[in-house]
Amino acid sequence: MSLTRRDFARRSALTGAGVALAGTVGALATAPGALASTDTETADGHDADRHVGVGYGPLIPDPKGLLALPAGFSYRVITYSGKTKLESGEFTPSNHDGTSTFDGPRGATLLVNNHELKGPRADWQYPVPLTEGLVYDPAASGGCTVVEVRHDKVAEWVGIAGTSTNCAGGNTPWGTWLTCEETEDKAGQSGMTKDHGYVFEVDPEDRRANRDPKPVKALGRYAHEAVVVDPKRGHLYLTEDASGPNGLLYRWTPPEGFCHGRGKLRTLADDAGRLQAFKCFDSGGRYVDDLSRATKIGTVYGVDWVDVPDRDAKSVSVRKQFAAGQVTRARKLEGMWWGDGGTYIVSSYAREESPVQHDGQVWFYDPKRQTLTLKVLLGVNPDPSKDGNFDGPDNITVSPYGGLVIAEDGEGVQHLFGATDSGRTYPIARNELNIGTEAEPEYSEFTGVTFSPDGKTLFADIQDPGIMLAITGPWKCQRR
Repeated sequence: MSLTRRDFARRSALTGAGVALAGTVGALATAPGALASTDTETADGHDADRHVGVGYGPLIPDPKGLLALPAGFSYRVITYSGKTKLESGEFTPSNHDGTSTFDGPRGATLLVNNHELKGPRADWQYPVPLTEGLVYDPAASGGCTVVEVRHDKVAEWVGIAGTSTNCAGGNTPWGTWLTCEETEDKAGQSGMTKDHGYVFEVDPEDRRANRDPKPVKALGRYAHEAVVVDPKRGHLYLTEDASGPNGLLYRWTPPEGFCHGRGKLRTLADDAGRLQAFKCFDSGGRYVDDLSRATKIGTVYGVDWVDVPDRDAKSVSVRKQFAAGQVTRARKLEGMWWGDGGTYIVSSYAREESPVQHDGQVWFYDPKRQTLTLKVLLGVNPDPSKDGNFDGPDNITVSPYGGLVIAEDGEGVQHLFGATDSGRTYPIARNELNIGTEAEPEYSEFTGVTFSPDGKTLFADIQDPGIMLAITGPWKCQRR
């Protein structure tokens, strides 16, 4: 049953302050333009090794020039494009992106790692190798690798190849990875021989299940970013990273009688289920055209879902099939993560193409209440070159220690940072690998932030040149 504008307005009036929501992250109130935490409280006010405030204390520069971490933390390089090698002998592909962990055999941790490589293979020094039987389009550069970490040993192999611009994605309750193509290139464009802009399923455990890759066309063809699965209702939620016009949030409803499971999505008909885009309205029942309209933490919108006319975008991009007033849009809809009975959704920033400018939002969609609540809001960062403020959230994960861990893809300095239930924020890591020049330094974004199944290790990637890192240390539950 859909939540009507009238129902939402009546419920909001009854509560007096909007629809109350439950969740471990609560209202992550952050002052625009001043997100970085200044809390450096320690046991005696001086010793960073005994930090007792929010977070883990100040970041300590890395003498190796790679990753600054708090005292007591350390990192290990798991894969490094152009340096580490796959089982088959080729170098690890570049441009690491969305990643998730899985329990592997005999105590190992398995990770599936996207490689965001767009266009012809000749454009990249280290594309994903075209492993026999695992190739969708031999002209495409991207794909996924599977990484097995067992104590001090690491193995890596191709999970899927011949896909394009594999950006984020998402794990499934049945233990697989859904990799998303952030492109709309069709056969004949950018050197491609097949249409792109789809979602593919990758099994980290069963290599045979990945043979003869088949796109899940029921989920639509557009600039996919991330996907999550509602384990209770079976819906899939998907973000679109696009502009001109801004992208959409989608929901896919499985056909009646469909049961999720390993490899089941690839058996679906191309038009199976219902693909819909979101449409928001405020507590007064007024239509909301763009998520950037929300300028206060705790803003709650009701959500309706509108059918997509042509999910395969045969002649018109999906987001362009809707007239003004039919759907709600947002710029840079990026990472997603399922937790607390719903999904967290990132909008990385908004500029002149949007009604209101900002440097990042994190929303929470509650499928039971059919509401979308603004949890984090970052004002425009006045000076991204200075360490302190954060901007451009991208990949995201729910922390087993409370709150969120967010990968920064902004301008200037790049961080992994945490946000507590009440909105206090703190740095976890800073990228110190300068891929620019001394005069004009440049630091690549963080991607693929995800905890190991046991919660002891935080994995994260530096996209350029393509480095997977494992971070360990004295993790602790964060105070509000």
